[in-house]
Amino acid sequence: MALLNLEQVSVAYDNHLILENFDLELAEGKLLSLLGPSGCGKTTTLRLIAGFLEAKDGKFLFNGRDYTRLPVSKRNFGFVFQNYALFPHLSVYDNVAFGLRLRKLKEAEVKTKVLRMLEIVNLNGFEKRFPQELSGGQRQRVAIARALVIEPDLLLFDEPLSNLDANLRVTMRVEIRRLQQELGMTAVYVSHDQEECFSISDSVAIMNAGRIEQLGAPSDIYQYPKTEYVARFIGFNNFLDFGDTRQGVQGLEWTAGEYGFAALLQPGQSTADRYKGAIRPDDLQLVAAEQAGQSLTASVNTLPGTIKVSTYLGRSYQYEVETPLGMFTVNQEMDAPLAPGMQVGVHFPADKIVMVKL
Repeated sequence: MALLNLEQVSVAYDNHLILENFDLELAEGKLLSLLGPSGCGKTTTLRLIAGFLEAKDGKFLFNGRDYTRLPVSKRNFGFVFQNYALFPHLSVYDNVAFGLRLRKLKEAEVKTKVLRMLEIVNLNGFEKRFPQELSGGQRQRVAIARALVIEPDLLLFDEPLSNLDANLRVTMRVEIRRLQQELGMTAVYVSHDQEECFSISDSVAIMNAGRIEQLGAPSDIYQYPKTEYVARFIGFNNFLDFGDTRQGVQGLEWTAGEYGFAALLQPGQSTADRYKGAIRPDDLQLVAAEQAGQSLTASVNTLPGTIKVSTYLGRSYQYEVETPLGMFTVNQEMDAPLAPGMQVGVHFPADKIVMVKL
């Protein structure tokens, strides 16, 4: 049974619908990320769950109880803000203790809980410091400690790492995942950073224009996006527009122009539907035309092409290759780059093509 349920929820700003008939479930002890570009509705969803926004229609159930109209003060939820939202005039100790004192706990109990939480987030010894005396990562850990110390039923993160530098973001996302698993907390995490969400989440909801395009485990979404929108968002920037199917030498092929492509359908997909083929730049293979050993136009899953642009990426070279079916981006490791103007074959391995439904 799900701990959190949004059922047919609609939210509007000035009569402009942001979420419409929106559904979402989250099991206890799991971390769900809402991922998508600005304006997709992820922050609206988080604010609705927190109680900062009210639903126009639908229901919000938490642990079987109707929270739809429950005020923020009655929800035992912790919230970690993007800008930390620490009180600058309060010490680290007093910032973390703030929520406990609002709940009228005895000072001895407050002290026990605060010191334990500071130890959990590796800030023991920092009790007397003030926010301006801390690094960005330390401030974020204070914010997390303040949210956790009240022992919330649900923890909400609103792009908590966006103000940190790249190296610190990696460190802090590991820390967040460690705390979530160690404490068994249930959490909803909002970000526009794909790598960040995939690394810490039990499940990810890819959002687009106020609806969920795909919800699943990070590995499932990464390997098997279901729509072109999701595929493009997670790095599949090469697409084949498939037309009819035909019987090829090695079995069923999809046609793109005059070319045939063998590709594998995923469970639940049918040959009766129309698809695009999506493939990552790292999964395409280049072969010099003179080494192909046969006419490229007769090769299944291979297109003739011309190198137009070569870019050095460090571990590999990236090529923009012009083919009869359009331009494709290919990343390939090699000692020496292929020169612009060189004729090549672009091979699409059948097991790397992901079929996304039109």
